[in-house]
Amino acid sequence: MEQFIVSARKYRPQNFSTVVGQSHITTTLKNAIKNQQLAHAFLFCGPRGVGKTTCARILAKTINCENPSADGEACNTCHSCVSFNDGVSLNIHELDAASNNSVDDIRALVEQVRFAPQAGKYKVYIVDEVHMLSTSAFNAFLKTLEEPPSYAIFILATTEKHKILPTILSRCQIFDFKRITPQDTVEHLEEICEKETIHAEAAALQVIAQKSEGCMRDALSILDKIVSFTNGELSYRNTLEHLNILDADYYFKWMDCMLAQDLTGAMLLYDDINRKGFEGDLVLGGFSEFIRNLLLCKDEKLAGMMEVVESFRPKYAQMSARTNAGYLVSALNILNEAEIQYRTARNKKLQVELTLIKLCYLKQAIELTSESGAQRMADARPLNFRVLAPVRIKEPVAVPQPVIETRPIAPVQTAATTNQSVTNPRQPAAKLTVDEKLMTAKTQPSKLNLKNIRQQVNTSEKEKEVATAIPLSSDALQQAWKQFIGKLAENKNPAQQSFEMAELRIVDQQSFAIVSTNNLQQKFIDAERIPLGEFLQASFKNRYLSFQTLVEQRDDLQPKTAAPLNARERFQLLAEQYPLVKDLKDKLRLELDY
Repeated sequence: MEQFIVSARKYRPQNFSTVVGQSHITTTLKNAIKNQQLAHAFLFCGPRGVGKTTCARILAKTINCENPSADGEACNTCHSCVSFNDGVSLNIHELDAASNNSVDDIRALVEQVRFAPQAGKYKVYIVDEVHMLSTSAFNAFLKTLEEPPSYAIFILATTEKHKILPTILSRCQIFDFKRITPQDTVEHLEEICEKETIHAEAAALQVIAQKSEGCMRDALSILDKIVSFTNGELSYRNTLEHLNILDADYYFKWMDCMLAQDLTGAMLLYDDINRKGFEGDLVLGGFSEFIRNLLLCKDEKLAGMMEVVESFRPKYAQMSARTNAGYLVSALNILNEAEIQYRTARNKKLQVELTLIKLCYLKQAIELTSESGAQRMADARPLNFRVLAPVRIKEPVAVPQPVIETRPIAPVQTAATTNQSVTNPRQPAAKLTVDEKLMTAKTQPSKLNLKNIRQQVNTSEKEKEVATAIPLSSDALQQAWKQFIGKLAENKNPAQQSFEMAELRIVDQQSFAIVSTNNLQQKFIDAERIPLGEFLQASFKNRYLSFQTLVEQRDDLQPKTAAPLNARERFQLLAEQYPLVKDLKDKLRLELDY
């Protein structure tokens, strides 16, 4: 039985021309080899499975090739290339830094660098996953990496460039590998299927390319797995089933139900999906991506960003033409919130069903909102005109007096209008000119609603409270302040001292400032902000009274502390109290060391 080799190893590129999706790097390396401008250290960085280690091995084989081609490719027939392909070359050394990341491993590598190659021009050292080296290992590698022998070339490969020390980066020629595009992945998979005589549908290969997310190694692994599952027949349905991907047809059916506001159909469709074993977060994420593609499909410039199977593109275009952009954006917002809440929800199925209910009635909600907004805009001016314009009466009719009583808050009337309504209760309504109508519309109050009523009531209550409040004066404030300090003293509150040292400044009749000498006193005062505010508002009968705390470095507010005396000052003080001590110093001619 022949030993099976996975496609990722069997079809690993052997020269630069067979590397997929990295032409910007392979062209640079070939030109460097052809012009003999090789650097002594390279750093290959990029996502997983895009060809970093493969390019490092091809570079190592090509620079030691005895008969390189004119475009900088290895011949694969000389002794050096054959030994490399068989894995017995002594000029190439690979080190896995993930498992050999200590200082001793790097020192052993540095010891090997001293020996020149027995055959060939260069000795190539490939260090894979170099970001796993410890800081000490990096430091031990610095000097050799900066000034290696002329025959030594280092190739470092990593997926996390940000973890490498800047001193290492500055010594290397950096090459950034990019993700392989879905189109390049599909073309490479088609070549392999043709070589292996595998019947594969184009839609299935496109799904594999999307699932691999730019990683060729993952794409080849998925291909091997599905081929084993389907016995060489790679179809779209089998691929979806094996990769646990929900078919896009379900999303199209769901969108039809939501545009038709068919809640029953949407719920039954989700029940069918749930019975097949698909998790709710997978369903919500897939539907979000589906709506995102519909939104992109509305603009021809953004249509190229859609990551869908090519056969579904016309269907996406038809569905996108039937939907409104506002509806799609609102649906994306609902799905995003649902995905966030799904992680913490106890009943996962109910969370998805609630999202479907919102989406089914979203179109109706948007229509009602837009209609009500348009109706308000259309009716805004006629409503004001009907309220403000005077009514024309053909026959003399008495002016109704209980107009003021029917409104919760009566408009302010002048004495002239009041006397006129009392003395002439049955005077007929006079015809007004255009100018008089405009003046009447300006002087008459606007139509009252609940918001205006509440605002007027709150304003009147505030005016009453301000009128009955005790005026804020310095003496009254100091008296209330001392009363609050007394309450703090009764409770043995440590903030008492900070309140006693603070200074009060009146800003206006509704606010004052509390000035403290340092931040510690301010923190003690702020800790009692709520009880202090309630006490002062009750004392002055003004619930709009407010205050703020300030910090000012002032000498008069600082606690007085005596500075310690030095040696000279202490002797002078002692001599003033006891003169004999000074006489003794003078007679003995003592020199004091101050």
